[in-house]
Amino acid sequence: MDNYTEDKDILKQIVANDTATIKLVYKDNYPIIQNFILSNNGDSDEAKDIFQEALIVLYQNAQLPTFELSCKISTYLYAVSRRLWLKRLQQQSKKSPLKETVEQNIAVEDDVEMHETQNIQLTNMHSALSKLGEPCKSLLEAYYFNKQHMNTIAETFGYTNADNAKNQKYKCLLRLKKMFFATYKNN
Repeated sequence: MDNYTEDKDILKQIVANDTATIKLVYKDNYPIIQNFILSNNGDSDEAKDIFQEALIVLYQNAQLPTFELSCKISTYLYAVSRRLWLKRLQQQSKKSPLKETVEQNIAVEDDVEMHETQNIQLTNMHSALSKLGEPCKSLLEAYYFNKQHMNTIAETFGYTNADNAKNQKYKCLLRLKKMFFATYKNN
């Protein structure tokens, strides 16, 4: 089944108030909208509000007999959310960090696909990191997520000096990259 037919079926289920389908649409599309809102002067509560409004717009329009879905649902939700957010920023008299002239030159679907790709890559990286094992997982988290210095990491993990810790971090990073790309190729 192609994406177009699949989206048409999903749209019918949304109109029929199928809770499972609505949850699936939420799960698949909310992270992209949240990322957009957070990147443009918003917070997570505002992202939830905007996404809910976009879902309502989709639901209301889908009930109209003249409504014709001419793009993917994700593209539609992104476009509606983007417009709602820009309108809200304007109403709140915030300075929008978006440059409309640049934004208009980027196709919405390309933007959505880029965010979808990033989400897939983050999921794959998270998966690879969880499979990495100890002490590599903790060492990489200490360095990249907790921003600890090599001297601190050397003490914590029992390495004789920062250079040995740095060498181990490098080996762990190579293993993580190998696992990530293996997962990425499979997906």
